Amino acid sequence: MPATAGRQRLADALALLLTVAAGATDALAYLGLGGVFTANMTGNLVLLGIAGSHGADLHVARAAAATLAFAAGLVLAFRVTRDLPAGALWPRRITLTLTVGLLCQVAFLAGWAAVDAEPSEEWDVALVALSALAMGVQTACARRVALAGITTTFVTGTLTSIAESAAHGSARHVPRRLAVLLALVVGALAGALLLRYAPITAAVLPAALVALTLVLGTRLHQVRRNP
Repeated sequence: MPATAGRQRLADALALLLTVAAGATDALAYLGLGGVFTANMTGNLVLLGIAGSHGADLHVARAAAATLAFAAGLVLAFRVTRDLPAGALWPRRITLTLTVGLLCQVAFLAGWAAVDAEPSEEWDVALVALSALAMGVQTACARRVALAGITTTFVTGTLTSIAESAAHGSARHVPRRLAVLLALVVGALAGALLLRYAPITAAVLPAALVALTLVLGTRLHQVRRNP
């Protein structure tokens, strides 16, 4: 029982850290990269249609780059982790794959710092693609290990699950799912505030949170091997 409880607490912590990172990433992308999302793709598809109807070529390019890069990150990560054993909480391959996502975020940070947090139109699309690629990898990794049974980059499904539980009078997993919703808001708030007062640091936060997740994920792997 103690080992099981410890694994669950670590899994919850990982899910919340990645969700905060996703919120901070989306805030930075929306406010600093021309009004697109790099962690939540539903909004981008809507923006793609709106921008296309107005002939806004740059907005179309940003939204398309985010969507395609996110999809590429998903495919890459799912392919690398496709034959993981059932029930594996945090196998080494997840660490390696998420590290690729972290490297994309570090590359984004380098580019963001190189333009002093004020990217030109030429830089916009490349930075959007890097950020979305990292988020696609993150989403796939979280899905593979089923962190607390929730998603970390899109929460419409989480909100739907909360409503479904409420309709059936069940409180199972509701506190955890509410915590995820709050984590996304907290991440977005932190990202927006950093972008206003310390723009370079706004890109540091998501990378730092993913790095911490990798450290804790390694611990989760060890607990799994030594229950």
